Order: sequence, then structure tokens, then C-alpha cells
Amino acid sequence: MDYGISRNEKPHAICFPFPAQGHITPILNLAKLLHHRGFHITFVNTEYNHRRLLRSRGPNSLNGLPDFQFKTIPDGLPYSEANSTQDIPALCESINKTCLAPFCDLISQINLNASTSSNAIPQVSCVVSDAAAFFSFSAAKQFKIPFALFYTASACSYLGFLQYPKLMKEGLVPLKGSSYLAQNNRSK
Repeated sequence: MDYGISRNEKPHAICFPFPAQGHITPILNLAKLLHHRGFHITFVNTEYNHRRLLRSRGPNSLNGLPDFQFKTIPDGLPYSEANSTQDIPALCESINKTCLAPFCDLISQINLNASTSSNAIPQVSCVVSDAAAFFSFSAAKQFKIPFALFYTASACSYLGFLQYPKLMKEGLVPLKGSSYLAQNNRSK
């Protein structure tokens, strides 16, 4: 399949983790591996997590890696200086409602700069995103670039996730309370 990427051009992956503890580090490690294999990397964080990263590692901690840049997009939640994990349910809902437009704007900006200037940053050639950031798939589709889903949780949790449709079919989820489970077990 032709994605409009020149064979002579260095590949450019834009990586987006779900903005919560346990998701950022694995995708950052994958981004470093891709960078080591010759990819240009744009690592996209939410503004909130980018501020936390700079506070914990220092203002110059993200400088100095050639072909590895950090960019931010808003997460759609109210501004906060707190140094704690955000409200996860609100964050899940917010990023998938509000991040598509800023993410697409970022890809457009990178691609426009790549095509109109002589800088060394190539056009985005693929998106690598956390499984919980559904909007990123829509963005990749919109730009007709390959998309790789990265599941940061353990294989056991993924197997449990795969069983969810069966649990729904049997009426076991969503949970209706412990009395429902006890009653359901007695009838079998």
C-alpha cells in the first residue's frame, strides 16, 4: 500500500501515550527504540503531563536528542498545577472528545513545515498510539498514514479484555451489584 512516503525519506513516527502513569514510560521506551533504529520521533504529551515531566526531570531534560522532539496538545480538562494523577474517567472521556482536532493540527503543522522548509524534520509517516487513545486512529486514517496500536498493559489484562463481549452476552457486566451475582450463581 502506498502511503505517499518517499523511500529516501527518514521515517517519522508520532507517538502518543494515554496520559496516565503506566502508559507514558512504555511508549517513551518504544519511541527510543524506534529512534535508535533510524526513525525521527515526535513524542506527544498532554500539556499537563509535559509540565509534570519537566518538573520531575528538570527544564533541560528533554533537550539534546537529535531527531527526537516533544510536543504537547491540550487534554480538554481544566488547567491544574497539581502534581498528581488526573481523574482517570474524566481524562478518558475528555481526550477522546477533545484531542482529535489538536492532534490533527499538530500533524498538519509538522507535514507543512516538512514540505515548505529545508529543516531536517520529515513528514509524519506513521502514528504509534496507546490503545486507550481512540482518537489517534481517526487522525491516522484522516492523513492516510499507517497506525500502530500499542497496548501497555500486561498480556493477562488483554486476555481479560478479550473476554468482555462474552461477559456482556451472559449479562455479567456491567455489574449490577453483589446480590445479582449471588442470585445468578444459585440459578446455575
